[in-house]
Amino acid sequence: MNGKLIILGLGALALAGCATGMSEAESRQKALAMMKRDFQSRGIAGIDRLNEDEVQKACNEYHNNPPKEVAERLQTAQMAAIKFPADGQLLGDWKEGEKLAQSGRGMTWSDSPGSPNGGNCYNCHQLSPKELSYGTIGPSLYRYGKIRGNSPEIQRYTYGRIYNAKAYSLCSNMPRFGHVGALTEQQIKHLVALLLDPQSPVNH
Repeated sequence: MNGKLIILGLGALALAGCATGMSEAESRQKALAMMKRDFQSRGIAGIDRLNEDEVQKACNEYHNNPPKEVAERLQTAQMAAIKFPADGQLLGDWKEGEKLAQSGRGMTWSDSPGSPNGGNCYNCHQLSPKELSYGTIGPSLYRYGKIRGNSPEIQRYTYGRIYNAKAYSLCSNMPRFGHVGALTEQQIKHLVALLLDPQSPVNH
């Protein structure tokens, strides 16, 4: 269960609540209670995935548009929680990054604990021009490094954005890959290289 499914489930029940005279807050609470009742932990997919943290709660409550002071406070906390590599190295191997971008595997009930996850980047973004199938939920990342360069500041921004996009845009649809432990430090480095390395197909 991911954040988008929680939002969809809460939204559907909130609409249903309008027809029954329940407030939106009551509808959301009823939706959460229903999902926690009906979903069962299985393998590594635990029922705890239904728990909202403060960021998810604010984005759901305010329909992805929380008040400025709320958004700034939460984004500041999310930014402070980003863990940059201790060795200061932010670039990995772009070829490994491309494999990660193509892979959507991981975090399902049938996966073994500790097994590596994919990034599933093409599900939302265009990257390499050779890939004909990609999603458009997120912006095109084609020529990402060619446009932005490969400075230390851009490397740090790119690493941080992959680690936790909500530190930059609180209600971003992008998963918090590093924050939730979906991708390792080395995997994020590989994705940074995919986006910034001049030899990467993203920059051709």
